[in-house]
Formats: sequence, C-alpha cells, structure tokens
Amino acid sequence: MFRILQKRKLNDSMTLMVVDAPYIARKAKAGQFIILRVNEQGERIPLTVADYDREKGTVTIIYQVVGKTTMLLDRLNEGDSILDFIGPLGKPSELEGYKRAAVIGGGAGCAIAYPQAKALHAMGTKVDMIAGFRSKDIVILEDEMRAASDNLIIMTDDGSNGNQGFVTDALKKQIENGAGYDLVVAIGPLVMMRAVNNVTKPYGIKTIISMNPIMIDGTGMCGGCRLTVGGKTKFACVDGPDFDASEVDFDEAIRRSKTYFEMERAAARDYQCHLMEAANHA
Repeated sequence: MFRILQKRKLNDSMTLMVVDAPYIARKAKAGQFIILRVNEQGERIPLTVADYDREKGTVTIIYQVVGKTTMLLDRLNEGDSILDFIGPLGKPSELEGYKRAAVIGGGAGCAIAYPQAKALHAMGTKVDMIAGFRSKDIVILEDEMRAASDNLIIMTDDGSNGNQGFVTDALKKQIENGAGYDLVVAIGPLVMMRAVNNVTKPYGIKTIISMNPIMIDGTGMCGGCRLTVGGKTKFACVDGPDFDASEVDFDEAIRRSKTYFEMERAAARDYQCHLMEAANHA
C-alpha cells in the first residue's frame, strides 16, 4: 500500500498527488512513468512521474479525471492509500548535450512536459516552455513551469489570458525569430504532437514526443501500447515512452487511440450512475 501524503486540485478536472514511494523515488528520472491500481478490482493505468524527491522518498503524479479509474483515484484523500504503485517504468528521457530547447505541453500534457523542462534546465540548457490550454481558467503548474524554464509562453484557444493561439503558433514565431533550437520536446494530444513535428521538420530540428497510449502491464508483454516507429513495431512502455517524432506513424497511433473510446465512456458512465444510486440510498 502506498500512502497519499498530499492532494491538491490544480483545476476543476486535474489533481496533483504526492505519494510515499521511496524505492521508486530513489531511481526515478524524467520521462519515466508508474502504473497504479486503486484497489483489487481496479484496472491498471499509467501516469507519468511528474516529480520526485529522493530525500523524502516521494513521487508526484498528476491526473485528469476522465474515466472510472481516475474517478476512483480522485475519491481518495490525504492519508488514504493506493493498492499498487509500480515503477519507475520506461526509458528515461535522453536530454544531455543540448544548448537551446523548446518544451511544449498541451493541456494535461504539461504535467509530463514540466519534468522534461526541469531536467533540461538543471543541465544548463536554455529552455523556452510553451504551454497551451483552452482558457486561462484551466492553466496548471504555471509557477512550476516558470521556475523550470528561462522563458514561459502560455497560449489559450480563446485568448482569455491575452495570448490567443496554438502552441504551434508560438513555436513557429520563436523559430522564425532566431531562437536556434537544437531540441524540441512536445507532449500532449497526438494531433498536437503531429502538428509540432510538421513545424519543426522543415528546419531539421530534433523533435522528441512522449507516447502514452493504452498501457496494461508495462513490460511489453501485452502489446497494448504498440506503435510503428521508423517502419518497425515498438512498444511505448519498454522502448519509450519517448520517440523521435519524425519516425512515428501518427495516423496509425491516432486510429489505435480510439479503439476503446466507447468502452471507456461506458465504464465512466456506469460508475457515475453507481455513485448516484449510492447517494440516493444514503
């Protein structure tokens, strides 16, 4: 059992948790993830290690409440425990040797982009962080992202923060103004990462993306996270989750990401109905 030491709402749908997990904290690095199971009947879901403290033995995760498992997780509070919390899994990000980087996060992807920016910044790389959200009301980790970068640019779809547009708009402007990036890291929806790759490809800028499709066992045995990279089958949980964006078959990945959409929506709907019935009988 892994005790929850801190729980903090970041916006209406996203929550940060600090979990007591000293063995994972001892070895975790940027880019890796954990797989958790809330209870004995629960499913296994992957969540990126958003931060860690080796001295305190803690691991920070950030999740968006979108399905049954994240709903179950969000019902837990400080002092409660998570049944299974396994990691660190996946290969750490290879971030050494870069002079100027842009780290891009789209919505919930900022929770994964933040540790990448933090790691690069700690290595002495000059980091521009570009974060995109639908509106200013759902911006998360602004202080943390600012501390992990030399320059933070926040874009909103509706312009409610005074900076309307997509992350790709900001990225293209930075490149055209001579930013001189030798690395771009993009994490967020698949369509966003594909769009970032379309911007950087003509300039020959190395672009790394984090692939977080369906993961079940985290060891490469189930095949749930397979994707095509450079014409070869790869498994995000053991070969990644980081990959060179120019080699990823985005069309295939987007099709596969929709495979269980209806089942996931049904599970979430049934769980919400169960909660309502329980409340009515209380």
